[in-house]
Amino acid sequence: MKTMRSLVTISAIVLLFALIWPQVERIKSQWYIFDPVKVHQIAKDAISANHSNSTALLDDIRSRLYASDPKIARSMNPNHFNQKSEWFFNNAGGAMGAMYILHASITEYLIFFGTPVGTEGHTGRHTADDYFHILVGEQRAYSPGSLEPEIYRPGDMHHLRRGEVKQYMMPESGCWALELAQGWIPPMLPFGLADAMFSTLDFPTFWRTAVLTGREMAKNLLTGKI
Repeated sequence: MKTMRSLVTISAIVLLFALIWPQVERIKSQWYIFDPVKVHQIAKDAISANHSNSTALLDDIRSRLYASDPKIARSMNPNHFNQKSEWFFNNAGGAMGAMYILHASITEYLIFFGTPVGTEGHTGRHTADDYFHILVGEQRAYSPGSLEPEIYRPGDMHHLRRGEVKQYMMPESGCWALELAQGWIPPMLPFGLADAMFSTLDFPTFWRTAVLTGREMAKNLLTGKI
């Protein structure tokens, strides 16, 4: 009898999810606060300013984002990236880089991501569209069956569509990017955390990732910027 009740409960949950999911999927874009085209333009304008170093470039982009829309400004991380405690490593798909969260919610994130020493790995197959704006250096990528690499340089945007997967690399000379993801962010988190849990065993980084991501997501969820 208990098993039957459990099966009925599970079936009801699955049915409810199946009914709700298409509706939520249809309206999720209403919660986005970033426009990929405008973010790309901000990145290109900052690159065109010919900053003397990467720090000045990132600072310019952050300032432009704050100035672009009051709603965006209110949703962004108020802590500057010059605070080392706001940066953390990310090991995912065999690649390793560092990241700083500009914005994180249930349906979007915007981060600075990169490395000064190079890396390569698996992009992951995600539940969000990923817009990777190259700021410094170069990124290369390819899909199975491609015999030549895709090459992205400063000012270019690499759009990894939801559900697609590629191998990517950043050369040893380094690469920094402004990365925007739009879709369902929580299902992406296991990919970003699994290596820390089961490969590098870097539990302080796991903890920092969870705390900083959770902090920004909770803030935006509570203020209605889902």
